[in-house]
Amino acid sequence: MNNKYVIGVDGGNSKTDYFLFDLDGNYIDHLHTGTCSHERFPDGYAGAERAMKDQLHQLLASHGLSPQTITAGSFGLAGADIPPQKARLNEVVRRLGMTHFALDNDAFLGIKAGSEKGYGVCSINGSGMSTAGISPAGERLQIGGVGSELSGDEAGGFYLARRVLRAVYDFLYRLGPETAMTEPVMELLRIPSKAGYIETVLEGSVKRSLPTTELVQILFRAADQGDSAALEIVDRSAEQLARSAAGCLKHLNFDDDQEVDVVLAGSVWVKVESPLLFDSFRRKMEQFTRVPCRYTFLQVPPAAGAVLWALELAEGSPVKPELRRKVIEHIQGVQLS
Repeated sequence: MNNKYVIGVDGGNSKTDYFLFDLDGNYIDHLHTGTCSHERFPDGYAGAERAMKDQLHQLLASHGLSPQTITAGSFGLAGADIPPQKARLNEVVRRLGMTHFALDNDAFLGIKAGSEKGYGVCSINGSGMSTAGISPAGERLQIGGVGSELSGDEAGGFYLARRVLRAVYDFLYRLGPETAMTEPVMELLRIPSKAGYIETVLEGSVKRSLPTTELVQILFRAADQGDSAALEIVDRSAEQLARSAAGCLKHLNFDDDQEVDVVLAGSVWVKVESPLLFDSFRRKMEQFTRVPCRYTFLQVPPAAGAVLWALELAEGSPVKPELRRKVIEHIQGVQLS
């Protein structure tokens, strides 16, 4: 068959989306399946290779295609954080038969999906935190995303939930300030008295059974009510998000007089109803950088960025606006079906 197809892959820690399109932006097929992240398999990269091989075959075989017949592919993968990881994952994809592809952290997909320019900064604030930047010249930089306070990853649902639990513990046992989060946390976790608090929290942490979403909701409700402990957590998180985003702008040498798209993606950015985090983030961005920013909350699936990136590779030029709209509409239709 003629080499007229592209693949876009959004590989997260819990699920993977594969999209098959032709070069005219027509939707061909979609596979929503389990993770392909090497960080989620006991045998690491071998497990990732096995998963991607099976998943690609499942997507392509029914169309008489193979990885060798694909014009271009784009892989945005969780766990592709540092150069050695990216090098190993590139080797995996090459062994699968792909010859023309781009691979990087899944944070970069938000830029392609959320910015018509195809460059800018994406701040991910979902279960975890990561920040990615692409310059007009195509240079890429990732800041954080490794789940460590060493790199400023002090945002994301998991981190915020732990901070909520810590604030309550501080109040109960460490002379911390009284907080409106205490009663709803105790009720949520069904803890009858403070004597059982740390046991319940530690057990939930080890088993990864803590209700992260509900804890984050408690945080923002308390912050909206002016609770000082909650406001301190939100403000601290906003500062770390802004430092990473502003760092991308500085180190990728964006012009001070050119507006840059800053795409905000992930459940904490997109689904949290309180404006407090964004308002604090924007104020701190104005403190940290002189580059004018246009903020966009990502409302389309990040997988759209993978397809658009693959089309860029195939054509050797930015995707035209009408083709971009066509791809996004197709993917939104699939996600809603």
